[in-house]
Amino acid sequence: MGNWWKQWLITFIGSQSLLLKALDIVLVLVLTYMMLILINERRTLWMVRGFIFLMLASALSDQWELGLLKFVLDKLVVGSAVAMAVALQSEFRRFLEQLGRGEYRQLFQPSRLVIPKSDNVIDEIVDAVKELSKSRIGALLIIETSGTVDERDFSVPGVKLNAEVSKELLQTIFQPKTLLHDGATLIRGSRIAASGIILPLSGRTASRQLGTRHRAAMGITERVENCICVVVSEETGSISLAERGTLNRPLTITKLKESLEARFAPTVDREAVAPGLFSLGRQIRSQVLALLSRLLGLSSTASRDKK
Repeated sequence: MGNWWKQWLITFIGSQSLLLKALDIVLVLVLTYMMLILINERRTLWMVRGFIFLMLASALSDQWELGLLKFVLDKLVVGSAVAMAVALQSEFRRFLEQLGRGEYRQLFQPSRLVIPKSDNVIDEIVDAVKELSKSRIGALLIIETSGTVDERDFSVPGVKLNAEVSKELLQTIFQPKTLLHDGATLIRGSRIAASGIILPLSGRTASRQLGTRHRAAMGITERVENCICVVVSEETGSISLAERGTLNRPLTITKLKESLEARFAPTVDREAVAPGLFSLGRQIRSQVLALLSRLLGLSSTASRDKK
């Protein structure tokens, strides 16, 4: 009787250990998938793969009791984690904000593809920026790239307009004597959604040549990744383009148009790094079924050969 209880206890502990190992693997896979969704760009995917490789190498060195190698790899893992946190600070900020708001479902949803804009909308924006730059009239345009920018990311939402994009209207909005010229204007699709928007300023150390509009463009693109900002300097008339907290300046009209066309052209292939959760499940299921059918086919072939 005592041997039976002992054998049952060993079996129970062994099954629990197996379940914990399986749970450990599943949680690592979930975290990896969430990281791919967080990045959602192939140009930074290689950095994530290198980080995962360092973590696996550190785990193997610990398993094989290679003390010195594990010490070096642990330091590299910590340094790489800090470097990734700096390089991907806007993505990590969005991740933490979604956790804080309880938006857990969005953590498993890849970002939507870039919304294409017609050539007419791009031409209207470029023509308005050209005239504003010539007249040295300051302007700040927020252009949505995918999805909708949450108004909670603005300091002041501004005045809703819902008007068709036109160079005349954009020029009128930013005239110095109008009530909405000091704020930013939000362009959603082919419509001007709102004007007079007050944006949060960037906390980065910037050049003294950059004014409030430039720091606001950097600030909103640091917080929100699905938008870009076009800035026209009031002092010099120079044109800048802000994306992911980085300011590209100065730009010519031709370069601005090329950048917008490259960003919003319908033919641009912007494949997501991580597929949707349901499509991922379907892919895994199809792969498992294919593997099982192959194994069953091999077993049936082997049995026929024995006969």
